[in-house]
Amino acid sequence: MANDTSATRRGLLIGAGCVGLVTILPRDGRATPETMKAAIKKAIGDRPLRKGKVKLDVPPIVENGNSVAMEVAVESPMTAADHVKAIHVFNEKNPQSNIVSVRLGPRAGRAQIATRVRLADSQNIIAIAEMSDGTCWTDDVDVVVTIAACLETP
Repeated sequence: MANDTSATRRGLLIGAGCVGLVTILPRDGRATPETMKAAIKKAIGDRPLRKGKVKLDVPPIVENGNSVAMEVAVESPMTAADHVKAIHVFNEKNPQSNIVSVRLGPRAGRAQIATRVRLADSQNIIAIAEMSDGTCWTDDVDVVVTIAACLETP
């Protein structure tokens, strides 16, 4: 009887392991311009994007995509009546389209964020600021990456 139970447990564990393996097998892990547009629509809906107010500071040429400095600053008085509600940054070739989304309020003092990102390849980076009046402002930078990060092995 113990052998039958061990065989049943072993079969169950093997089956569960196979199901788990299937769920974690890699898929095509690259964003595309289309997935970036879908991510932007998910974040801000169908609101039109206006150029200006947002300054995306990313080097236009990056030697190594593993750690790229990025800063987004938005012109805003950051008062209760006029402030930045959120800053979103998107890309078109990393494994995920949305790099970062940060919620802000008037008590933040400044509408500015800074971080480091990994860039999978040369691509367009877009920063969007959602304002308290419902408008969305944007800036984008085309970045050339000479040594890509986020590489997928075949």
